[in-house]
This record gives sequence, C-alpha cells and structure tokens, in this order.
Amino acid sequence: MTAYLAVEDLSMFGRDPWWLVVIKAVFCFAFLMVTVLFSIVWERKVVAWMQLRIGPNRHGPWGMLQSLADGIKLMLKEDVIVKRADKVVYILAPIVAAIPAFMAIAVIPFGPAGNEISIFGQRTTMQLTDLPIAMLYILAVASVGIYGIVLAGWSSGSTYPLLGGLRSCAQMISYEIAMGAAFASVFLYSGSMSTSAIVEAQQDRWFVILLPVSFLIYIVTMVGETNRAPFDMPESEGDLVGGFNTEYSSIKFAMFMLAEYVNMVTVSAVSVTLFLGGWRAPWPISTFWEGANHGWWPMLWFVVKVQLLLFFFIWLRGTLPRVRYDQLMKLGWKVLIPVSVVWLMLVATVRTLRNENYDFSEIALYVGGAVLVLLLLSFVADMFRDRKEVQDKPAEPAAFDPMAGGFPVPPLPGQTLPPVPRRRPRRERELIVSGGSDTDSDGSSSGKEASDG
Repeated sequence: MTAYLAVEDLSMFGRDPWWLVVIKAVFCFAFLMVTVLFSIVWERKVVAWMQLRIGPNRHGPWGMLQSLADGIKLMLKEDVIVKRADKVVYILAPIVAAIPAFMAIAVIPFGPAGNEISIFGQRTTMQLTDLPIAMLYILAVASVGIYGIVLAGWSSGSTYPLLGGLRSCAQMISYEIAMGAAFASVFLYSGSMSTSAIVEAQQDRWFVILLPVSFLIYIVTMVGETNRAPFDMPESEGDLVGGFNTEYSSIKFAMFMLAEYVNMVTVSAVSVTLFLGGWRAPWPISTFWEGANHGWWPMLWFVVKVQLLLFFFIWLRGTLPRVRYDQLMKLGWKVLIPVSVVWLMLVATVRTLRNENYDFSEIALYVGGAVLVLLLLSFVADMFRDRKEVQDKPAEPAAFDPMAGGFPVPPLPGQTLPPVPRRRPRRERELIVSGGSDTDSDGSSSGKEASDG
C-alpha cells in the first residue's frame, strides 16, 4: 500500500499542444478575474444585507457591474508617486504582490486527471498542469507575495506604511507555519503532494472528515494569510491610516486590492482540493448519479464549493470585530502552531499503524481529534475565565490627577477620576405633567399646587 501511495500517475500532463496550454492559461486567468469581480459585488451585497442596507444597485442589473466600474475608475485616477519613494521598488511592489496570487491556480484540478473533456477535438485534462510537489509549489508562490507587501511599506519612504508592511510580514509568516503543518497532515494521509492525487485519495471519504483539526487550522490560517477580517491588521485604518498601501493610488492600489481577492479565491480553491473532495460531487448526488464526476460537471461542483468558502470570508467580515495585534500573534504562535504540530504527530502515528494493518487506526484518529478539540476549548475557556476574574476583582483606588501633565489625560486601568463637585439645586424640581393626573403621584403634586394657589 505504501508503494502504491508514493507513486503518482502524472502521465496525462505535459502532452497538450501549445495552443491548448495557452487556452488553459487564459481560462485560469479569466476564472480568477471573473470570480474576483463577482466576489467584490457579492461581498458588498451580503454585508449590506447583514446590516439591513441596500448595497450597490446603480451599475448594471442589480449593481452587478459595480466592481468593474470601480476598477475602471481606479485606472483613470491620477497616479501619484511619492517624492521620497524608491521609485523602482515602489512600482515593482504591487506587481510582486499580484503575480504570485495568479500562479497558484496552475496546479488546481478542475476535474479528473483523465481524458474527460474535448477542446476543439483534443482530449485533455481539466487542469493546466500538475507536479509531484504541487503543494510545495503553492506554498512557495504564496510566500513570494509577502515580499510585495513588505517592499511596498519600505519603498514608500513613510513611517506608517513601513510599520504596516512589517507587521503584515510578521502576521503572514506566523500563520504560514501552522498552514504548512496542516498541509503535512494531508500529505501523510494521502501519500502524495500532487493535487490530482490528493483529490483521487478522497474518493471514499473527504479529508474534512478524516482530518477535521487540519481543516479547522487551515480555515483560520487562510483568513490570517489573506489579511481579511477579523485579522486585517495590516489595513486597520484607525492606527495605521491605511497600512502598507497608504502611499499608493490609481492602478497600483488596485493591484494590491486585486491581489487580496485573488488570494481569497486561491486559498479557497486549495481548501476545496485538500479537504472538500476537490471537483467531486457532494455525497447525496454522487450516490445515485454516476455521471456526476465525469464530463464538465466536476467544474460545477468545484465552483460551488469555492463560492461557499468565499461566502464564509464575507460572513466573517460582517460578523466579527477586528482583534488586537497581540491576540492575533498569540493565536498564531501559542495555539495554532502547537495544536498543528501535536496533530501532525498523531496523524503520522495513525498512518504508521494503518500501514501495519491495525484496525483501530481510524478510531485513534477520531479520539485524538476529539482530545485536541477539548484541549482547545479548555484553553479558550481558561482565557475567558481569567479575563472575567480580572474584571470582577475590585480595583484599589489610586491617586490620580488628570491635570498633572498640564492637560487632561484619561485614567489608566485601576485609576479612578476624582469626584466632580456639583452645586446643589436651590429647590427641588417638580414634575410637570401635561393633561390630567393618571397616577397617585400626579394627583398629590396637583393637589399641592392647588393648595399653594
């Protein structure tokens, strides 16, 4: 079994004529661009629906051309180059950020690795290409995109973009470690790093069922990797004005925005490929329809799964508030990385037991997953319990002078403002009621006024 899983059959790839390779490459580019244009409008529509607003409804039917209009407007705006910027790096940074986002889709399978479809009479696979180390290729090109963000903050010649680029780099590197560990679990269980082979290994059962902890870790890390809410620290307007892209305008700013949304589509496609069966039809459909996983139908199931994960991104943005940066880094280094490493060791142990033909391997996997989930829940409960104890603890009054520095300052935690002296009123105020008296108090007050008169 081990020898069978270690060898991938990639003989179907690399045989296409040059014109068919060009058509596939153009399709991958067009798929990303159209999905991004739709995702921007969909995000604004869904968030508006969640906030009881209307959303875009001017450009095109139901406002569906709003993102296209925004892109044209950005391209026609004045292109400003900062005087103190390093012009070469300043111009190359958005290109470095955008191009790697498009490259990862080259190894994502849209259908089976066989002669399932015919394009102009040529039988071919529904995938541009595949590699024995396709997932390492995805990790490599995803890591290159970090350089674009860092160089954008540095080349601007301004302080706040530099800070935004540095902490964006720290965030993305921190979450890539846990993401790599989640990938390794899939490699161990599928016995391959080829994307088409990983999808083939999910014929009987999707890896989201066999590796639930890896799926949850990857879901969190892909949100942090794409700088999306609630982990959109590099673009927090309140403390960094706009983050690493503050000094950019026109088409260069549009390329940063494009890279963010293309990365959303890419990580969603990777998640579908690794954990959600890839192009395979969902469970109820695949049981009674044999042709659901053949022909052009697999592309439909793949697109539907990607759109569901994009909706998850939008739902998070419209639901959760932004976390603090220390909470973000604590989650990455103290929670996700230890849990992913322990889970990886467990998966490796179970995989070894399965190769030795032990029957309780799946049971051990389920039990281990449940134990890790309980540990994670206990960690979260302890964190909230400690926070509640700190809040419930009575604060000792501390001497505090808000005017000590010559101007009013707010109190620190544990300090209290001195009481504000207020002048007592000269007489008690009376309740003035319009209309007849409805209560006893109203009647007594009106009787008192009559007696005074």
